[in-house]
Amino acid sequence: MDETVIDRVRRVMDAASMSQAAFAEKMGLTPDKLSKSLTGVRRFTSLDLALIAEAGGRTVDWLLTGREPLRPSFAARTAAGATPGRDRVSDAASRFTAAYEVLELLGRPPRLPPLPTVRDDLKRYVDQGKRLAQDAVGVLTAQGASPTVADLETDVLITACAQLFGVDIAVTRLPDGVDGLTWQTDTFRLILIGPTEIWTRQRFTLAHELGHILARDAQELVVESHVAPGRQKDLTEVRANAFASNLLMPASEVRDQFRRVADRHGRLSDEAFSELVVGFKVSPSALTARLSQLGLVDGKSAPHFRGLTTEICHLMAGATDAFQRQLAWAAAERFPVRLVAALYQCYADGEATLRPLAALLGMDVDHLHDLLDPAEADTPDLAGGEVEEGDLIFQP
Repeated sequence: MDETVIDRVRRVMDAASMSQAAFAEKMGLTPDKLSKSLTGVRRFTSLDLALIAEAGGRTVDWLLTGREPLRPSFAARTAAGATPGRDRVSDAASRFTAAYEVLELLGRPPRLPPLPTVRDDLKRYVDQGKRLAQDAVGVLTAQGASPTVADLETDVLITACAQLFGVDIAVTRLPDGVDGLTWQTDTFRLILIGPTEIWTRQRFTLAHELGHILARDAQELVVESHVAPGRQKDLTEVRANAFASNLLMPASEVRDQFRRVADRHGRLSDEAFSELVVGFKVSPSALTARLSQLGLVDGKSAPHFRGLTTEICHLMAGATDAFQRQLAWAAAERFPVRLVAALYQCYADGEATLRPLAALLGMDVDHLHDLLDPAEADTPDLAGGEVEEGDLIFQP
C-alpha cells in the first residue's frame, strides 16, 4: 500500500522517539490539532509540514510525495580530462535545488521569461552561438540602462540576467578544478561560478554558461573546468564559446573601438591594446583571439598581445582602480537575489520556516533567526539609574 503524508509524518515521529503530545509541543501545535491531522480530520498546513520536515531532517517534498531530494545526473566537460567527484558536484548544486523545491511546493516558483530562439536553420554551431549572442545583447541593452554589454560590470550583468532571462547566478565555492555548473529544468535556470582572483575568466565563464542556458544545453547538470576560447571540441561547447565571445565582444563594437585606438596603419600599440582590454573587461588572450578572428591583428603580433596580463593592461591604461574593484568582487561569494528574497518572503508570510533560507545561505538557523528577528529585550540602563520617559540613551 502506498504511503500517505500521514504515514510519513508518523515515521518522523517514530524516529524522534517522542510522545505525540511532546512532538506537538515541539512543532508549536496543540495536541488536538496534531491528533486531528494524523486522523485526517484536519489537513496539515504548509507551515506544519515545514516544521515537521525541519524536526525530522527531511524535506517538505519527501513528506508530500516520498521523493528523496533531487540528486542530479550530470555531464562533465573538462578540458584537462579530469572529472570531479560526482558526490562533490551534486552537493554543490543540492542546496540551490532544495530551495527551488521548496518554492515549487509552496506555489512560488521563480519567474521564467521566454528565451531567445535557437536558429536551427543555421547549421554551424558557431553561427548559432553568434546569433544567440546578438539576440541576448539586444535584450540586455534594450532597457536603456547601458548601450553595450561591455559597459555592464559583472555584478550588474548578473542582476540583468536574473531579471531578463530568469537565470539565477551564484558565486559560490565549487569542487577543485571546476569553473562553473549549469542546470535548467522546466522550473529553474541555474548557473554557479566559483570565486577566483582571475576575474576575467570568471566573466567569460559566466557568459559561456549563459550560452548553454539560452541554447537549452543544460537539461542535465553541466560541469565545466578550464573554460577558455578555442579549447573545446564538443559542438555545444563550441556554440557556448562563440556565444560568450560575441556577447562580451560584439564584432561591430570591436571594429569600432579598434579603429578608434589603432594608428593610421591599423596597428595597435600596447597602450591602445590595453585600453581595449579594459573597455571590454576581458583577458588579453580572449581579446587577442577575437581580434584574430576578425582579421584585425596578424599572427606576428598576436603572441605578443597574448603574453600581456590583465593587471599590466589595466596599469598601462591607468585603470588599476577598476582592476582592484573587479578583483574584490570576483573573490567574494554571492547568492541569487531572487532565491533569497523568495524564501524570505515565504518565511515572512508564515508559509515556511527559516530552515530553507538558512540551508541556502549555509548558516545556522538560530543565528539567522537572531539576525532577522532579534529578541526584544529591555533597553539596558547604561546610566546606572532610572531613566525618565523620553530620555535618550546612547547605544554604540
